[in-house]
Parts: sequence; structure tokens; C-alpha cells
Amino acid sequence: MHHAFKIADAEHELWLSRGRDGYVLHLGDRLIPVAFRRDDNGACFITTGDHTSPVVVAVRGDDVFVHVDGETHQLSYRHPMVRLAAAGQASADDVIRAPMPGSLVALKVKEGATVARGDPLLVMESMKMETTIAAPRDAVVEAIHVSERQTFDRDAVLITFQSEAAKK
Repeated sequence: MHHAFKIADAEHELWLSRGRDGYVLHLGDRLIPVAFRRDDNGACFITTGDHTSPVVVAVRGDDVFVHVDGETHQLSYRHPMVRLAAAGQASADDVIRAPMPGSLVALKVKEGATVARGDPLLVMESMKMETTIAAPRDAVVEAIHVSERQTFDRDAVLITFQSEAAKK
């Protein structure tokens, strides 16, 4: 199955397949042998081709943080529906989607409000844990699609921003 990840500002389509000697990472036209292993002390290592490095991986929702060779990289999973919307000239950052199923605890903005990147938009609850969803960019709130105590599924549209194209 093909997956897309946003790494820095570039989107990359990739997938893993089984090879004779383990896994193969398909990245564009490149085929990269890759293996992960954990030693007896719990340390993790990644091998790509002939190079092995210690690696630390942390996951938060659709974001994966990988620390390898002295650098930390953030990979953000791009849902196929978000990619399709982006292909239709809308920005994926125009739609705030639920990262997991849950319910709305508190709404921090109103329709028409101007928000800055990082401003809290809403607080949701999932599995008895509260999560604050923040604005991914400076924007104007065009529509709010949920109300307090309303439940929703993963990927449900919660808030829509005015598109960047509409502002020009």
C-alpha cells in the first residue's frame, strides 16, 4: 500500500515491501533495503543499505519523530483524502480533522476569528485523555463543524479555514 508522508515541506510517497533478506523501502524510483532491530538493552538501530545507526522513534498521532545520526526528523502521515483535497487546489491546512475518534470538550475559537499558527482551536477527549488541537497556520476560521460534547470519528472535519487562495 502506498503512503504519503510530509517531511519538512516536501511530500514523499513511499511504502515497504518484503524482500529476500528483509524489508525494502520504496521511495520514488529508489529501492532501499531497510531493517530495524532492538538490542538486549532496548536500544534501537536502523540499517539502510550498508549503514547502521542508532535510532529513536516517537509517535504522536499521525506524526513520527525519528532521531538518527544526530538529527531529528518529523514525518507527518498524509491521509489520502487530504491529499486529494490538496490536488483540487485546496490546502490540506485549510481543514482541521480529528486525529482520533473522540468528543469535543471545549471550543476555543468562533467562526470568523483570526488565529495564528499554534493558537489552540479546540480541546477534544479521546480514551479519557484531553488533547488540544492547534492551528497549523495563520488563518481565518471559516466554519466550525462540531459542537461541545459532540462525538466524532477519526478524520472527521472539525474546523475549516478560509483558503489561502480566497484571501488573494
